[in-house]
Amino acid sequence: MKIAVLKESEAGERRVAATPETVKKFVGLGASVAVESGAGDGASIADADYVTAGAVVGPRGEVLKDAEIILAVQGPDPDALKGAKSGAILVGALNPFGKRERVDAYAAAGFETLAMEFLPRITRAQSMDMLSSQANLAGYKAVLDAAAEYGRAFPMMMTAAGTVSAAKVFVMGVGVAGLQAIATARRLGAQVSATDVRAATREQIQSLGAKAIFVESVAGIEGEGTGGYASELSDEYKAAQAELVSNHIAKQDIVITTALIPGRPAPRLISDAQIATMRPGSVIVDLAVEQGGNVEGAVAGEIVEKHGVKIVGHKNVPSRLASDTSALYARNLFNLLSAFWDAEAKALKLPDEDEIVQGARLTRGGKVVSERLQG
Repeated sequence: MKIAVLKESEAGERRVAATPETVKKFVGLGASVAVESGAGDGASIADADYVTAGAVVGPRGEVLKDAEIILAVQGPDPDALKGAKSGAILVGALNPFGKRERVDAYAAAGFETLAMEFLPRITRAQSMDMLSSQANLAGYKAVLDAAAEYGRAFPMMMTAAGTVSAAKVFVMGVGVAGLQAIATARRLGAQVSATDVRAATREQIQSLGAKAIFVESVAGIEGEGTGGYASELSDEYKAAQAELVSNHIAKQDIVITTALIPGRPAPRLISDAQIATMRPGSVIVDLAVEQGGNVEGAVAGEIVEKHGVKIVGHKNVPSRLASDTSALYARNLFNLLSAFWDAEAKALKLPDEDEIVQGARLTRGGKVVSERLQG
């Protein structure tokens, strides 16, 4: 089978869907790999490195010709796939809820598509989980971005001239990104606290040496929500949480928000009035800004200032660490495809009854088949 690796065309996207490491592995399975010229430039991978690994490098038209599998980071514009044969399998982070019209276009063009973000959160799929691999580094980068904008030091320093107090960092949302943000802020010497609506995260927060801030008077979510995300909450809980956060946030130097609900706008966690209680020079990093934002006044792609507080809203944070995030994402893709690779036929075979295939498959046979996109 021929595997095509595309150069990303979305503005600011520096990641790539294959690395020389995964190209070698695909070639070892008996596949041929074609990489679009310049695909790895943003991740500091030269075309020559792909050639050395066994790939053919060339223009998009040649790369797509006769390809049976197409790998991408973000879902490509359907027009960019002209020349690809009908029935080819497109695999990537296709943003099915946000780019539904593209999903329909993929179906109309006859592509079978697998959305990496729709993989079920099960043990067997952990090595394929791109949401976790990318969120992990996004949480790390969020702390570094906060440190870059914060005009003070993170750790406590005792000097002959006096003591510098440790920065107070508050992490809201303790999924993969939040946990890494806690760990990174702790490594930098900050005094860290964190909160989440899922009661099960309390022990995770404490295990990293941070203080757990939880609403005690109203029940939140016991255990995990669907796919490891939080679910919608009662109005009573939202009010109690807002009061708790208001009292805590006024004392914080840095706040990092990470809360997302799949297929819905990001929940609002911080209001303008709450921002106004923070001292000037404080920093908020909103990792959910591209889905509407957790923070009132956050602007996607910008750093804005409200009440003397900087609100950081960088787009596509994983792409800001493109070399590492590309390496992890490429392994996620390889782990997915190799799990369904028929060694004898040297071809990809996707069993209809498999839980992973059922979860990830969006389109097939000219139709949208994902249950999550029905209705």
